[in-house]
Amino acid sequence: MLFGQLECFLAVARAGSMSRAAEEMFLAQPSLTARLKALEHEVGDQLFVRTRSGMRLTEAGRQFLPYAERAVTSVANGKQHLEELRKGTGGHLRLGALPRVSTYALPGFLEGFSLAHPGVVLSVKTGHSEDILEMVLSEEVQLGLARSMRHPEVESLPLYEEELVLAVGKGHAFAGRRDVGLAELGGERLILFDRASTSYELTKSLFRDAGVAGPDVVELDNIEAAKRMVEQGLGVAFLPEPAVLRAVAAGRLATVRIDACPKLGRTIVALRRKDVPLTGTAAAFMNLVGEMGQGPGRVPDQAR
Repeated sequence: MLFGQLECFLAVARAGSMSRAAEEMFLAQPSLTARLKALEHEVGDQLFVRTRSGMRLTEAGRQFLPYAERAVTSVANGKQHLEELRKGTGGHLRLGALPRVSTYALPGFLEGFSLAHPGVVLSVKTGHSEDILEMVLSEEVQLGLARSMRHPEVESLPLYEEELVLAVGKGHAFAGRRDVGLAELGGERLILFDRASTSYELTKSLFRDAGVAGPDVVELDNIEAAKRMVEQGLGVAFLPEPAVLRAVAAGRLATVRIDACPKLGRTIVALRRKDVPLTGTAAAFMNLVGEMGQGPGRVPDQAR
């Protein structure tokens, strides 16, 4: 059964005339007749009878009519849905994200995206970078917001830069200073979070590469716990800048620059399968994040 046969059946049912239906379908009348005959052969019943006033549905035709209407409407809705996906105005955007990304950066991005694309359904799953990679490979998510990872089936598209800053409590001796030397941190308690994260390794390597003895270390499993420890004056920590902005603005924390020290940070990327075309919805999200995060962000044409 061909879709065109159903369209012709509905056209004749609406018009009640072979000639008017042929005009509506931009077909020669013999072609329209052939399609109807093929459809009747397919369903095994006569669908119309010819009368002096035109074409009338048989009982079988009346029974078949709502099914044909639903089939044609369903295809039309499907075509519209695909068009919305291409334009980024509808569909379902499934994201995977690191906990710190989903907590601090993603809400702002999603707010802007939802305003620009209110018809898109959003869902977010969190995990470490390795978890996000598996979500992308299994197509559980369309994009994974994580650190760059190497895999032959996955491409990393840069989104924005995330800098680590030294955070201290408002009453700390460093709070009133513009910068401190790395060696001065030797007498501090350094609070580290999430051993599996790149932030952990970046902080550890900072002292190792500089040949400076590291301070005493307290290890926690998440950023919020580390931030609260710093706010209570129980140590200092290198934290992602988005995680401390509100606390700094409220006067609970201060950030201090490390003298003669390169910036600590990494690029947050969007992981995607190379063999899966990027939907217009996902491309729109990438472009918006690039604009808001002032990072590379924009999707290359070959990635779409």
